[in-house]
This record gives sequence, C-alpha cells and structure tokens, in this order.
Amino acid sequence: MEKKPVRPRDAASLILLRERGSRLEVLLGRRGTGARFMPGRYVFPGGRVIPEDARRWAGERGDGAPAFLALKHAALRETFEETGLVVGEAARRAANANDALTPVEEAYLARGLAPAPALLRLVGRAITPTASPIRFHARFFLADGRHAAGKLAPCEELDDLRWHPVEDEPPGPTQNVTKFMLRCAVEAWRDAAPASPPLYWHRGRRSLVRHGVPAR
Repeated sequence: MEKKPVRPRDAASLILLRERGSRLEVLLGRRGTGARFMPGRYVFPGGRVIPEDARRWAGERGDGAPAFLALKHAALRETFEETGLVVGEAARRAANANDALTPVEEAYLARGLAPAPALLRLVGRAITPTASPIRFHARFFLADGRHAAGKLAPCEELDDLRWHPVEDEPPGPTQNVTKFMLRCAVEAWRDAAPASPPLYWHRGRRSLVRHGVPAR
C-alpha cells in the first residue's frame, strides 16, 4: 500500500536584510549536519508554529491584530532562539515583570523593546515536497535588520551565523527555495515585489512557482 504524504506543518522564517554602505546583507546560518531537515544547509532562522505563538505577547502593541499573528510570532521566536536577536520597536509601556514571561518575552523586556509583528512583511510561501518525511507549509517574512537588537549567538540548531552580502554566492550549500525566497525579499526591499507573494511548491521532482494565489 502506498504511504500517504505527510501533512505539512505550519512554519515561518524571517529574512533579515540590512544596508551596510552600498551593500545589502542578509543574515544566514548553517543547520547542523545531524538535523533531520535540511542538514548542513544555509538557511534563514525559522521553524514550526507552536500553540503559544497564537497569543499576544507581553508589551505587544494592541491597537489592531496584525495578519498572520501566530506565524509572525513563530518567525520572531525562532529568530531569537537561533540567533539571539529580537526584532521590535521602542516600548510604549513596560511589560508587567510580575507576569510569567517566556524567554523571548523576557528578552524584549530586558532590551526595552516591544514585540512588533507589524514590522514583518510576507514575501513568499513554500510547501515541502510530498516525498519528504518532514513537511512544512512555510511562510517567509522580511524585516529590516535595523530593528534587530542583541548579540549574534549561534546555537546547536544554527551555526556559522553571519551577515552575508546578497550579491555574493551563498557561503555554502543552500536549497533552491532559500535562494528563491531571498530574491523575493530583495524585490520587496526594493519595492519591486508582485502584488501577491508567490507560492513555491513541487510536482514530483519539479519545482514550481505559482503567482496570484491568496496568501494564507
């Protein structure tokens, strides 16, 4: 009996870009060689959505719920866990230090920042091939590295973490989907992105791109 494809799990990645002089740089890290997904590949920080990502964080601005809140939280949380950076804005009010805070909320509080999901812009989606034993429906968000605070701290999941010029070749093995999403992010940075973020998917061994589909 043919085995049914694994259902994709919701996931999110954050593409951080920053300008250094005339150069545009992107933050990339290398997944460990023992990782179950994309081992040894250079990727953006990111990972799967967990239930806690759906709630509003301490100190987060409450004037209007941003789209894709749980997905944006996942991108911000995973970025903190894998890089040590938090992406936010100056806090309007202090979070209640007596509340039970998660590590990422504590990191925002320690830096005097507030979580700011609205700073993240969706630039593309990707669905892992059906043949993969681990599958994700990943959303890729762009944020300006100027809003990132903290010291880069490589972890077990992501090492060789550094800013890399986007015009250069990747520092090591990189999946085509990562290269594609980087191009999408650069287009958005330069205000040249399509109206609807593209979907990167697969039919058999072929990689396909679909435009004009609603983001969800």
